[in-house]
Amino acid sequence: MSAISLKSLAHSYSRVPKNESDYAIHTMNHEWESGGAYALLGPSGCGKSTLLNLISGLLSPSAGNILFDGADVTYTPTAQRNIAQVFQFPVVYDSMTVYDNLAFPLRNRQVGREQLDQRVREIAALLELEPILMQRARALSADQQQKVSMGRGLVRSDVSAILFDEPLTVIDPQLKWRLRRKLKQIHQQFDTTMIYVTHDQVEALTFADKVAVMYEGRIVQFASPQELFEKPSHRFVGYFIGSPGMNFFHANRRGDGLAIEDAPIKLGDALARTLASYPISDISIGIRPEYVEVLNPDTSASDAITCQLNGVEDLGSYKILSLVLGAQMFKSRYEASRAVPDGCVKVRFPTDHIRCYAQGVLVDA
Repeated sequence: MSAISLKSLAHSYSRVPKNESDYAIHTMNHEWESGGAYALLGPSGCGKSTLLNLISGLLSPSAGNILFDGADVTYTPTAQRNIAQVFQFPVVYDSMTVYDNLAFPLRNRQVGREQLDQRVREIAALLELEPILMQRARALSADQQQKVSMGRGLVRSDVSAILFDEPLTVIDPQLKWRLRRKLKQIHQQFDTTMIYVTHDQVEALTFADKVAVMYEGRIVQFASPQELFEKPSHRFVGYFIGSPGMNFFHANRRGDGLAIEDAPIKLGDALARTLASYPISDISIGIRPEYVEVLNPDTSASDAITCQLNGVEDLGSYKILSLVLGAQMFKSRYEASRAVPDGCVKVRFPTDHIRCYAQGVLVDA
């Protein structure tokens, strides 16, 4: 397996880019270690598929270099990069059996019959394709065809990396969880470098050890799923990760600290000292709905904040409260078994879970 390095990589679909807006991928330096399970996560149009196609060689970059284990492959043809790629829509040979589809990459490399058969059956077993090995691909359902397509990417044991471009889009939602678990199992078993592109945060966070979140052609954070949730380094990450995403508030100065509207917000001492040097116009406060504590109506806690209930979404196992503080709306995740307060609601923002951002970037104490 290969480590993949991006050195000052940038790409524009314009032959003569004139300004930053002409770039689909802005200049970036990035490293994926050998044998890791990674995800590229972001909304449509953020550049994640473009970046994957640069790594695979389907596109040539406008600037910079791509290295596999230190060897420059920037202009090496796709066929010579020794990678496997699984696309959004299944790529199978309709007239071939499932067995022959899986065997095709190995036959092209003149793998011996016995070794080929062993490997094909091993991958078929992992993907639960054994009962249909002798069926022709044209007779398969969409999810079965995608499993065959994935199997063709996985069957080679000599690849530098396997690249997945939204491979579960056509899969029935009930089967997605099982296939994600299969991919995770395969990664753990074979220690293959995998990069998985998706716009679905659940797919990314359950598959990858580390996730690269992309926004407007840039990787704005590369971290573990837990760190993305607990400490988003960019406002977009806070907004994009979570359901619902992080609450953000316009802040104003209140003595040595900050306030939202007229409500003072208690900050940790180190963060308060750090923020003292920032212009207040740059600062926003973020907190996850999961960490907004709804207090008893008769509480006398000094850090209680009084707001108004604006609506309730009942999602079965929990509720989402829509709340209003002054002119700013926010949400709280609420236990399904608790009675919903009426009218005025008192909440607390725990100090340990408050995040502050200057011009969209996390301010770390």
